[in-house]
Amino acid sequence: MGVIASFFFGFFPMYLNALFIYWLDHYEKEPKFLLGLVFFWGAVLAAGIAFFLNTAFGVGVFMATNSESAADFSTGAISAPLIEETMKGLAVLVIFLFAHKEFDSVLDGIVYAAVAALGFAATENAYYIYAYGFEPDSWAGLFNMVFIRVILVGWQHPFYTAFIGIGLALARFQKNWGLRIFLPSLGWFIAVVLHSIHNIIASVSPGSFGLLLGTTLDWMGWSAMLLFILIIIKKEKSLIEKLIINNPEVFHPQDQYVKSITNFSKRIRYSIQFLGTKKSGAYAQFVKLVPELAHKVNQAKITDGLLYKDIIIDLTKKIKSSLIELNT
Repeated sequence: MGVIASFFFGFFPMYLNALFIYWLDHYEKEPKFLLGLVFFWGAVLAAGIAFFLNTAFGVGVFMATNSESAADFSTGAISAPLIEETMKGLAVLVIFLFAHKEFDSVLDGIVYAAVAALGFAATENAYYIYAYGFEPDSWAGLFNMVFIRVILVGWQHPFYTAFIGIGLALARFQKNWGLRIFLPSLGWFIAVVLHSIHNIIASVSPGSFGLLLGTTLDWMGWSAMLLFILIIIKKEKSLIEKLIINNPEVFHPQDQYVKSITNFSKRIRYSIQFLGTKKSGAYAQFVKLVPELAHKVNQAKITDGLLYKDIIIDLTKKIKSSLIELNT
């Protein structure tokens, strides 16, 4: 029963956190299949490989120093940050390289990175809840570890790995190949350093003080990241509004469906209203394609516009078709 409870409390809260991240991405949501793929990567591949390599590293340090404390400290401060951030970041890199058209903005980078990291956290939490909670102290230990892993440090992995997603997203908008390599590397470096600092604090200051200090710093970082995300969402809304204003031949400002694009409650209302009707697919396509077009137009301005010419034309045709179907 303890194993089942550990898996439930390890995975279910992280799944809810992933749903929250998905909800935050208001306008141009990422494909659920890709999000499921990166969550799986984090939970199975990244967590499994990291556990094996971290264990091997710790054993190697112990054999060299004959000190368990040296092995634990070096694993937490060096091995875990390097290996875990690399393994989680690889999921984001794969999406960036092989699903490039779905990687349109900094928010996309954060979303993919956070979901991959939440998959990793789910497996790690399940292990910690059972091994360091239920096994030594039964149910009291389990719920104590749930509080620590889910409430106190539940967002630590998404926070670190988000910087890798940000670095990759920013690289997309660079013409200079040096910056295209430097920015993702910088994002990875920041993720590793922040992860290492968290682990060092936990190792050097065990007990209540260390937990309080680490939790305070973590929550300050997470709050700053959430504020950053809200600013990005506002900028994304501005891009969509600018697209609508600058293309009156496509978007009639008084069209009720055009107005709904940047209005979350109206989008929900129309989605429910059209359920089971022929207009359901047309509205879903319209809501999906307008933000995508806004990003492609923005990317065309920043980089080589010729690369996006055909994509923009195709998206515009599909949007017009959707609007015709909705208004008939």
